[in-house]
Amino acid sequence: MSGFTWRSASRICVLLLVSSLIVIPLAATILGGFKTDGELRAEPFGLPDVWRTEYYAEIFADTRFWRYLWNSLVISLLTVALTLILGSMAAYAFAQAKFFGSRFLFSYLLLGLMFPFAAAIMPLFLTVRDLGILDTPWGVILPQVAFGLAFSIMFFRTFFKQMPPELFEAARVDGCGYIRFYFYFTLPLSTPILATIAVFVFVQSWNNYLLPLIMLNDRAGYTWTLGAMDYRGEYISSWNRTLAFMTMTLTPAVVFFIAAQKYIVAGLTGGSVKG
Repeated sequence: MSGFTWRSASRICVLLLVSSLIVIPLAATILGGFKTDGELRAEPFGLPDVWRTEYYAEIFADTRFWRYLWNSLVISLLTVALTLILGSMAAYAFAQAKFFGSRFLFSYLLLGLMFPFAAAIMPLFLTVRDLGILDTPWGVILPQVAFGLAFSIMFFRTFFKQMPPELFEAARVDGCGYIRFYFYFTLPLSTPILATIAVFVFVQSWNNYLLPLIMLNDRAGYTWTLGAMDYRGEYISSWNRTLAFMTMTLTPAVVFFIAAQKYIVAGLTGGSVKG
């Protein structure tokens, strides 16, 4: 009994330590938007003496903030949608269909996991420019989808492989082909893995800075990461405004992650289909 207690206590301590590494900086960012510059310098992690909401109200009334937020939301949602559609279709083919060279093609796709994004930024820029989608949302969306496919296909294929083969055989007997089985059986049973990949892709796209920096030049098309740097440059001596801006732009990703948390756990621990 004592061993179990010590083991449980050690786990709790580790979880608290790991959680503090995330919660403390996040809390400091949120509280910083309520402080004056003097309070930020004196007590960066402490509570404000007077809770000031004018910085948040100022950003809330700024049209640039909503434009940056909308641009990021459009790019992230389209990236998630295309990654889920293309990744699940490709993984379904690798998991259920038998064709020549499937193993080689799957291994070739997984090489994308080992390819550093920064190393491809120059040829990627030239390709996007030649396609005529430079300085448009698609110049950011399509590269993000391309780099997210290897990750999504690997997770989707592992999940689809766990589905009982008897389910597919019964559907074939009833005259259900690959396409109908994909839409009517595979996707409805894949909610956990769909939510898991959607959250990872959304957060990665939402926080992406390098790709929008290279592909977007017009301020009207800036994402929130570029907008934060632009906002910081305007208020270089006002960290409270910058922290308030960061808090409000990070909120959608945090809310999205919390809302899909139970599906993420289910997707990472084996799926929803029981044999």
